[in-house]
Amino acid sequence: MESSRERCYGPADDDEWESQLAGFDAIRELIGQARTVAICGHTSPDGDALGSVLGLMEIIESRWPDARVTPLLADDAAVPRIYGFMPRSGELVCAQSYTEDPDLFIAVDLCEMHRLNLAQDVCKRSKKVAILDHHPSSIPIASDGCVIRSSAAAAGVIITEFAMCLGVDISESIAQNLMCAVMTDTGRFQYQNSDSEAFEIASLLVNCGASPSDISLNVYQSFRLQFLHLKSLVMGRIMTFEQGRIAYSYATQNDLNRTGADLDESDGLIDVVRSVEGSEIALFLKSVSEHKVRGNLRSKGTLDVSKVARLMGGGGHKAAAGFTFEGDIDEALAAVLPPLRRLLNEAGN
Repeated sequence: MESSRERCYGPADDDEWESQLAGFDAIRELIGQARTVAICGHTSPDGDALGSVLGLMEIIESRWPDARVTPLLADDAAVPRIYGFMPRSGELVCAQSYTEDPDLFIAVDLCEMHRLNLAQDVCKRSKKVAILDHHPSSIPIASDGCVIRSSAAAAGVIITEFAMCLGVDISESIAQNLMCAVMTDTGRFQYQNSDSEAFEIASLLVNCGASPSDISLNVYQSFRLQFLHLKSLVMGRIMTFEQGRIAYSYATQNDLNRTGADLDESDGLIDVVRSVEGSEIALFLKSVSEHKVRGNLRSKGTLDVSKVARLMGGGGHKAAAGFTFEGDIDEALAAVLPPLRRLLNEAGN
């Protein structure tokens, strides 16, 4: 495998680069030995999970045409509406209905077993397991080959570099899916993870046929009126704590019923809360059932909100993390607010 920096982009750190290349080598060998491959992203998939799964599927098909590749969804649910435009998204299969024992299972954009949800059984009965991810974890899935690099802005960045190392011609559809992965996980290149590597990969993908304007139109500029009504409710409820340093809002099941908005449409509402001037931490809670709440956390600066997410049983990155809480929204707020306040106090005034 070519390892020069002219051949592949990659992390600036030489040790990270060599480790990534070694991981690519191991995964390349695993794929080469497999006749059936299942690829799955995390539960409640976002643009990075879906784009990386679909992009990797086509990369494998291009490099190993005899392999039979099946892209899986970790949940018993349809692809979120805003991602229905992604090339070949209609081929995604709910893990529950996938009955094979694949030669190779590849976890993408996750590295912890519980994040696979209904796909856990597929992973456990697979002959070999590989991971391509950018989430830090102390308890990753046992694997036969992996690249877990938290310095990468998105799993899509790592998948793109894998394609380049394989010498695969990146088609327009591969480029579009991987560009969606990078754009959404960097918040349209507004988040702190928007480093030079992310921009280099984005430039490469655009040269290969990706259309940032199409992605932006579908993901960020095609909201249903029902969602906009929900967004209005969430904006009207924004409140702050700790002299404005924590911004918070929420959405209930009743809000979804009243407005007609779908649950998956509410994923981007954390960015509405994050936009409050002077805030350093944003918290958005949404009720997903009578006794279950999902929480999204964002940090504008150097505060590590993933520490709080892990305390709540979740995880993520320093600037973007999440968790699931058993209870109602009031109980979730009462549980998460004290550790957020401690995080601010530890950082000093």
